[in-house]
Amino acid sequence: MSGRVAVEEVQTPEPTDGKPELLVLRALKLGDLLVAVPALKGIRRAFPGHRLRYAAQEWLSEALDLVGGYELLPTHGLDEPLAMEPGVVDVAVNLHGSGPESQGRIEALQARRTLAHRSRRRDGPPWRPELHERERWVRLLEWHGIEADPLDVQLGAPPVPSPVPGATVLHVGAAYGSRLWPEERFAAVAAFLTEHGHRVVLTGGTSERARAEEVGRRAGLPGTAVLAGALGLGEFAATIAAARVVVSADTGAAHLASAYGTPSVVLFGPAPPEIWGPPPGPHVVLTRAGLRRGDTFAADPDPALLAVQAHDVVAAVRGLGLL
Repeated sequence: MSGRVAVEEVQTPEPTDGKPELLVLRALKLGDLLVAVPALKGIRRAFPGHRLRYAAQEWLSEALDLVGGYELLPTHGLDEPLAMEPGVVDVAVNLHGSGPESQGRIEALQARRTLAHRSRRRDGPPWRPELHERERWVRLLEWHGIEADPLDVQLGAPPVPSPVPGATVLHVGAAYGSRLWPEERFAAVAAFLTEHGHRVVLTGGTSERARAEEVGRRAGLPGTAVLAGALGLGEFAATIAAARVVVSADTGAAHLASAYGTPSVVLFGPAPPEIWGPPPGPHVVLTRAGLRRGDTFAADPDPALLAVQAHDVVAAVRGLGLL
């Protein structure tokens, strides 16, 4: 990352309605947005007169709409300055992290008020790595005098209906190889659930369609069961919200299931469920903590994930009363 702040490259959005600007930085992925929902709701309640912006990748716009009240400020990670000139932002909130990169981007805004963890330049709560992500950001706000509830994870209704209401969703994709449960195990689960009356569909991103097709082929599913790469983010949220049950690695699909109270079986590999796991509800976590390697960016599945077998998933679905 470059440390320079090139003001001449920044395009400042036009102000609207004369409202003061509040900017939240969390330039990460879907799951990161969803675990921050309790904090985002707390901020929204605390600053009803502000124009609220959320700095993240542009493809998250539909998901941000489900939170409500925020406009997306397209931001590609921390590689470039935020598209706001210094002094424009009234309140800046660092929900990205506590390192020098995110703190530097926030400091460059020169906001009147900044909500962040403790750093060399300002006061705040100390970073505690053992906290659950939902708790972490709620605790940050509470230190700064803002109330929030870490269990307030619910999203608004999706803007479109589910294309497959009542289907069982097996989300076969993941951002990193460390979270990719083997295709043959997904296929075994899909075949078993289909045999026992479930309508199984396979979801994932565009780049994961071939993987989903292979799972479907092994499970003997029709081609129409493969939805990977065919759903917009709003349709994907609707599919999860209306699902019978969701089986997924620790990804955005699992966090959507939490947000909509959809029964889920979540397979954890490199990330500990104590930090990223679902809230109380009809959710089952499967992992083998003692085998965890913990390398998120590894190309191969984490041993804690590989320890989970297809029969473990089936047993979890049965335990949810869905078999």
